[in-house]
Amino acid sequence: MSVENLAPARPPKKFHPDPFTYHQEIELSIDSLTNLGVGVGRIEGWVVFVPFALPEDTVRARVYRNDKRHSEADLVEVLQPSPHRVEPSCELFGYCGGCQYQHLSYEQQLHWKRKQVADLLKHMVKLEIEVAPVIHTEQTFGYRSKITPHFQKPRDGVIETIGFLQVGRRRAALELDHCPIAMDSLNERLTSLKADTRANAKRYKKGATILLRASDGPEKVITDTKNICNQRVGELNFRFPAGDFFQNNPFILEAFTGYVRDEATAEESKFLVDAYCGSGLFCLTAAHAFEQAMGVEVSGASIEWARNNAEANKITNATFIAGKSEALFPECPFPGNETAMIVDPPRKGCDELFLNQLFAFGPKRVIYVSCNPATQMRDLNAFAQHGYQLTAMQPFDLFPQTRHLECVATLVRTSE
Repeated sequence: MSVENLAPARPPKKFHPDPFTYHQEIELSIDSLTNLGVGVGRIEGWVVFVPFALPEDTVRARVYRNDKRHSEADLVEVLQPSPHRVEPSCELFGYCGGCQYQHLSYEQQLHWKRKQVADLLKHMVKLEIEVAPVIHTEQTFGYRSKITPHFQKPRDGVIETIGFLQVGRRRAALELDHCPIAMDSLNERLTSLKADTRANAKRYKKGATILLRASDGPEKVITDTKNICNQRVGELNFRFPAGDFFQNNPFILEAFTGYVRDEATAEESKFLVDAYCGSGLFCLTAAHAFEQAMGVEVSGASIEWARNNAEANKITNATFIAGKSEALFPECPFPGNETAMIVDPPRKGCDELFLNQLFAFGPKRVIYVSCNPATQMRDLNAFAQHGYQLTAMQPFDLFPQTRHLECVATLVRTSE
């Protein structure tokens, strides 16, 4: 490895000039990836983070920040590429903030995602259990059923760029003409939707986000957030407003929900509680395996859609209640020691108020679904302190070509 000093650039006011000067270019080998998809290299033991660099790359990078324990640098040049480096499918890759891994072979994407989960378990939960191989589908491009391009406030009645945010920028976007990870139907509709949006620029007093969502109903692509979307999952059909949250990789949903159901029923619990149930995805795909199932959600609108979906799919043993954040389970008649619970919180994980209610209810088994393994690991420590043992960790790759993944943790109560 070598370190080169170039002509100094003007640093930001708060730049700390040790161990590297501002915009100093350094040469280093990359040996790992963070769970944010950033390459990690070292110079004499000092850690340097380089976005878009890959393990086994040798790169030249330009330092722009020194922190207490590491530096951050931009990738300038790949001097010796990793054997796992591939040609990205998207011409915007490296500039658009949507994907982090298009330049990494898919086999290695799965390897690193699995390793990152294992490392988080080891360092945050102090557990070294076997993380199962990542479950995925063959649909590694063209899988997203929802995209949301956006634009800034029109200037003199003209909408300029419509697209996704640039890497490292808060507002600047890149014009989006085609997204390789989006379903074909969305890309086919994108051009005309952008033209319609620009033709009606006077409607917008500020910047906005536009929606394209694929549907299994008569309207194949929905662009109005209030219109109703249809999504098949196995033998069931779910209906929900297109602007509401619903998992947006339909190609893996049957396997995903099937695994959650199988884990929930592994100890023959009689009852199921689905917290954060939304429009009923996990509750309704698992209900047939239980005597009774109940979905709980703080959003009354989502509860109505869950009830509608139960009725439309002729599921009679599932009920749904709109709970209050401070009192989610009082109406639940099931005994905890005969109940399995599914938990699928937002990215921030479970808050303390929710966890305290869960532990007081005392479900026999908890299936914790997370789109953010880091906050999931934090919560697993709380489960361990309240008598739950982690028995399985199964990652799912719902988002190929990106750093994102879903993790399903199975927790069994071992003490009263």
